[in-house]
Amino acid sequence: MPPTISRIIQALEPSATMAMAAKAKELKAAGKTVYDFSLGEPDFTTPEHICTAATDAMKAGHTHYTAAPGILELRTAVARQYHDRHGLEYGPQQVVVSNGAKHSLHNVFTVLCNPGDEVIIPAPYWVSYAELVKLTGAVPVIVDTDEANDFKLTPEQLRAAITDKTTILLVCSPSNPTGSMYAPDELAALADVVIERDLTVVSDEIYERLVYGDRKFASFATVRPGMQERTIIVNGASKAYAMTGWRIGWTLSPVKIAAAMSNLQSQETSNPSSISQYAAIAAIEGPQTCVEDMLAEFTKRREFVRKRIASIDGLSCPDMAGAFYAFVNVKPHLKRSYQGEQVDNSSQWCLALLEQQNVATVMGSAFGAEGYARISFATSMDILSQGFDRIEAFLNSGK
Repeated sequence: MPPTISRIIQALEPSATMAMAAKAKELKAAGKTVYDFSLGEPDFTTPEHICTAATDAMKAGHTHYTAAPGILELRTAVARQYHDRHGLEYGPQQVVVSNGAKHSLHNVFTVLCNPGDEVIIPAPYWVSYAELVKLTGAVPVIVDTDEANDFKLTPEQLRAAITDKTTILLVCSPSNPTGSMYAPDELAALADVVIERDLTVVSDEIYERLVYGDRKFASFATVRPGMQERTIIVNGASKAYAMTGWRIGWTLSPVKIAAAMSNLQSQETSNPSSISQYAAIAAIEGPQTCVEDMLAEFTKRREFVRKRIASIDGLSCPDMAGAFYAFVNVKPHLKRSYQGEQVDNSSQWCLALLEQQNVATVMGSAFGAEGYARISFATSMDILSQGFDRIEAFLNSGK
C-alpha cells in the first residue's frame, strides 16, 4: 500500500494567489501577453545597497548557520526600528526572525494554539490565515465584515464572535486583500474587547510602510496600556523593501512566546538565510528613500486604479488606505454569459477574464468574500492601463 496523506494535509486548501500566478505563467510560457494583477509582490528590484550588503556578507564568510531566531544584529535592528517608529520597547530576545512573514505566522499559531481553540479572523482575509490555523488543529472563526464599513471588524462583531474557546484575534492592517486600514481609535475600540475578554492579538503589520495620503498607521500594541504584553506583531522585509524572494520576516512578542517560537524554529528550519539577514540589516538601517520612492509610485498607481474602477459601471471597492490592492465588487457582473461562457461566481469570473482577456486577478471567494476580485496594482502603469482596458472590454461582452 502506498503511504497515505494525513487528514490535516488533505483538508488543506492550496494558495489561490499562487495558483492564479502559476496559471498566468503558463500563458506567458505559451507566448501570450498576460496582464498579471494576481501576486502581492512589488515589481521593483531590491535596492542596490541591500544587494551590496548581501554580496559583502558572502565575501566576509557569513554563509553558515546562525542562531535559530536570527543574528543579534538584525534582531536588535528590528527592535530599534519599532522603538523609533512606534515608541515600543523591545529587546532583541523578543524578536524572532523567520523565513518570511508566512513562516512567522506559522510559528505564532503553532506556539499559541491547541486543538479546538478558536481564532477569530475578519473576512475578507489573506488566503493563508485560515489554513495556517487549521494546521495546528485550532478552528478559524470567520467573521464577515461589510464593504460599507471598508471591511473593518467592529467591536460588536468581535464580542458576538467570542466563545469560551476563543483565544486569538487576528488583524491585518493595512489589509490584504482589501487595502483598508484601521484608524487608531478603531483599533482601540477592538482592544477594549480584547482586554475585557482576555484574548491575545496577532497583528499582521507587513504593509505598515505602504500607507497613502495623510492617513496614520497605528501598531495594535500601542493603542491601549497593556496591549503590548498581549500582542504578537508580525512584519518583514518583503513588501516595503521589495525583498519577497529573500524570505525574511519577523515577530515581536513577549519573551516567553519568543523563546517558544525560537525553540520551534530550531527544529523546523534551523535559521533563516544568513545572507538575507545581513541584507535585511541594510534595508532597515540604510537609507529609506527607496521606500519613499516606491510609495510615491504606488500612490500614482492607486489613484489611476481608483479612477478606472469608479469609471466602470457596476464596479466598486473600499477605500485603499494602504498596501497595493483593490478589492473590487463584481457582483453586478455575475450571472452573465461572457462569449458564451456562463459566469455565476467570482472564481468563474476571474478564470473567464484570464482565459478571454489574459488578465490575471484573484477570486474573492479565496479571501472569504464571494462576489469580489482582488487586483494587485504592484505592476507598471502601462500594464495597469492595458489590463483595465481589457477588463472593461470583458465586462462589456457580458450579456
